[in-house]
Amino acid sequence: MINFVKNNNMNIQTEKLGLIEWISKLNDISIIEKLKSIKEDYSKSKDWWDTLNKEELESIERGLKDLEDGKIHSHETARKVYEKYL
Repeated sequence: MINFVKNNNMNIQTEKLGLIEWISKLNDISIIEKLKSIKEDYSKSKDWWDTLNKEELESIERGLKDLEDGKIHSHETARKVYEKYL
């Protein structure tokens, strides 16, 4: 998992550098304006985490505590229990 994150991060960095190089050579004002609009929209958007209500946050915290305490079940067990509902 750590290698995936590390490799993924390196790929993102490579992509960002490629975009920076492309943008630095760009002379089309309409594309620059579109990029500025994307940047502004992105800056205004909220992280999904920030949109969760108190109950949802508490539920996530309980789930994480259950995980830490070893109170977990395999996917196979869960499918057997809930098979009739699927």
